[in-house]
Amino acid sequence: MKSFKLLCLSAIALLASCGGNQKDINKLGLDTSAPLNTLTDKEKAAGWELLFNGKNMDGWHGYNLNSIPSCWTIEDDCITMNATDGSESQDIITDKIYKNFILSLEYKMTPAANSGILFQFKEDPKYKYPYETGPEFQVIDDKGWPDTLEDWQKNGGNYAMYPPVSDANKPIGEWNQIILIVDGNHVTQYLNGEKTAEYEKYSDDWTQKRNSGKWADYPDYGKYDEGNIALQNHGTKVWYRNIKLKELK
Repeated sequence: MKSFKLLCLSAIALLASCGGNQKDINKLGLDTSAPLNTLTDKEKAAGWELLFNGKNMDGWHGYNLNSIPSCWTIEDDCITMNATDGSESQDIITDKIYKNFILSLEYKMTPAANSGILFQFKEDPKYKYPYETGPEFQVIDDKGWPDTLEDWQKNGGNYAMYPPVSDANKPIGEWNQIILIVDGNHVTQYLNGEKTAEYEKYSDDWTQKRNSGKWADYPDYGKYDEGNIALQNHGTKVWYRNIKLKELK
């Protein structure tokens, strides 16, 4: 077990140093030959857990709810949204709270779609949405979006904090792979094998961005070091599948 942990940490260091590519991401113990929404023996041995089985939403609930809101459904072995009017709606979150982890998932979008993956947020009735307290791996059709976007709003970035450093988007309708690594205060985001964002939480740079931008109006943003994982519903159509997570001890 110790040797695997060292191998995993070595792979994370390699990803960080070289910018990341698909070959190095596979060293994290993911098996690209796995059938849809399943774990292979290799992945189980590597410590991965499956967060969605393609059949039901066991292990998930609506933010500040005890059930799955009706605006979410399962379609073609994917988690997706029913609400498509473009307005903010109910997010779904994992039942379990995570601190240090690697998250892997796949998504595809319809034109002008908007969503995101959120983490390190607090589930509490005093907050209406997870983004009020936790960071977001931005998922958006920035090329098909009808309005002009700021750089920090674009796909693959850390929303309202760190713009994506590379454009790794696949065409609309194709599947994209996300890798999110939260290792202590160090967060790294990968899209389709390319590093798109990296930051150190509580660093001078992070604090300056947090206090001078959008989150200046959200006093509890970024104050939590653990939380659930959320899929955001912005009233547009996005499909999520192959949602897997490995906790880092």
